[in-house]
Amino acid sequence: MLPELLQAGQRYLASPAAAGSGWREAGAALQDADRDRRGALTLDLAAGRIAAMDAAGIDLAVLSISTVANLQMLDAAEATPLARHANDVLAQAVADHPARFAGLAAVAPQDPDAAAAEIERASTQLHLAGVVINSHTQGEYLDAPRFTPIWEAVEECGVPLYLHPSLLPAGAVAPYLDYGLMAAMWGYAADASLHALRIILSGTFDRHPGVQLVLGHLGEHIPFSLPRLDAHHLQTRAKTHPGLKGAPSEYVRENVVVSTSGMNNAPASVRFCIETLGADRVMFAADYPFEDPEPEVAAFEATELSAGERSALARATAERVFSL
Repeated sequence: MLPELLQAGQRYLASPAAAGSGWREAGAALQDADRDRRGALTLDLAAGRIAAMDAAGIDLAVLSISTVANLQMLDAAEATPLARHANDVLAQAVADHPARFAGLAAVAPQDPDAAAAEIERASTQLHLAGVVINSHTQGEYLDAPRFTPIWEAVEECGVPLYLHPSLLPAGAVAPYLDYGLMAAMWGYAADASLHALRIILSGTFDRHPGVQLVLGHLGEHIPFSLPRLDAHHLQTRAKTHPGLKGAPSEYVRENVVVSTSGMNNAPASVRFCIETLGADRVMFAADYPFEDPEPEVAAFEATELSAGERSALARATAERVFSL
């Protein structure tokens, strides 16, 4: 997070545009002291973050803009220069600590051509390791044809796209607002899994086979549903996506990489994803600062893994995916 992004988010929350978005309710549902502590940690791109990494035994962190700094909330005229600024600041932090940080570029998909240009700049000039998009753009998903320039840029630059969750769109979020369901407890997974499946079923990976899509939280539950997805894909294929070349599970296994963020304390689920996708498609993540890194690392270390699996999850998969 950057102060300028925080200020833009606060202006958005105070505006009529935020009504019905769920973001006001999401903030109010968090414990105030914990929210403020973790929010302050997002702003630290230097000594404090590195100290937390050292305490947990993390050598290098791949940093991405917080979903709370959701550029898609804003008009393109405001979001596009904010994304450039965020990438400049992040690239400087990486340059200052090259052995400790790598970074993912932020873009504003509201203007797909400008977003594509920023992906090219961030990859070739700033040497950032990929792109992060915090899910839908005011209810519009990346399978829409107008976002084609973004997919073309990602593929041409050879960088992965990390699809991070957001709150569901305004028309869908209402049932999640009770009981704290709107965000990390369940709504984020509902949002990101829906978004990823739309990307898969739209034939995006047939058109851009070189793209690698990164999903957190063990794939937002998708790996656990592959047989059901394939079975119902066959039932509906003729009417809904006749041109798709493969089954949904084939694209997940070839074009999707998952991280363990928020799921390190579910070792059976981690093992399931390794066995379903392969260790070269799973990588450790701590979700700092929204999860505390020391218990996340301890849970990972306690998970039963072979030496090869542990090496893959701890570093090799990320090294390959992000060209570290």
